[in-house]
Amino acid sequence: MAPYLVLFLTFVLVPIGYGLWISLHEWDINLPAKPFVGLDNYRELFDPQGVDGPRFWQAMRATGVFTLLSTPLLLVVPLFTALLMNGKFRGRNLYRAVYFAPYVLGVAVVGLLWRFLLDGNIGLVNHYLGVIGLPDDIQWTTDTPAAWWALVLVTVWWTLGFNSVIYLAGLQDIPAELYESARVDGAGAWQRFRYVTLPGLRPVALFVVNSTLLASANMFGQSYIITGGAPADETKTAIFLIAETGLRRFEMGSASAMSFVLALALMAASAVVFRVFRERQEER
Repeated sequence: MAPYLVLFLTFVLVPIGYGLWISLHEWDINLPAKPFVGLDNYRELFDPQGVDGPRFWQAMRATGVFTLLSTPLLLVVPLFTALLMNGKFRGRNLYRAVYFAPYVLGVAVVGLLWRFLLDGNIGLVNHYLGVIGLPDDIQWTTDTPAAWWALVLVTVWWTLGFNSVIYLAGLQDIPAELYESARVDGAGAWQRFRYVTLPGLRPVALFVVNSTLLASANMFGQSYIITGGAPADETKTAIFLIAETGLRRFEMGSASAMSFVLALALMAASAVVFRVFRERQEER
């Protein structure tokens, strides 16, 4: 275990400890003096009259909006995609590759591609909406709620392939004998899905729910490239604000404090997910 422990210590524990140390200082990377301020950076985040507090909680609200909109779609759509991919039909491997292909693209490529496609003036999305008789003047990158739906749908298109592959692996691990027994007992397609497929996917679903929740809450690149946080910072997520605070305003102490508050919120959300899945498992 020594090689793993060395890497874990070097690239996980030490950076976490160093980040915590920075959060206790007024840490401007351009200045040699970095005075110790204790918990002042954290108090500032919870001060409604402060500078960073209102901005941070607005960014946390934006993170929550995106997570609530995107997570259900990234759980349900990949599941039904995986059910289709699990069938036996001609061209199945091509079908799987097409759905997974967008996931291998970097966020910069995806962001720039959709930024032009969603442009309110010259974008192809509005052009084709006009062709079919729908409103063709939607400002996908500068107005809400259109900006939110643009970010959510782009993210679903980009990442559903990963969750689909995880679901597909789980589906292939469910014994075929269970489906055969259900058919013999007269179970229909919906009953087989409810009483065989969903329970069989429980361990995989726990991983998918938790990883999707964390990934959605850490969304940055799509907002940064496609909307730039517009309009009026409504789509500026917590990670976006943290990067801006630390790398543009050089206030690394405040940015580190924001990071740890966000991390605690995500740990709490993960604990709730594990508890819900454990309680349902115990009920069965």
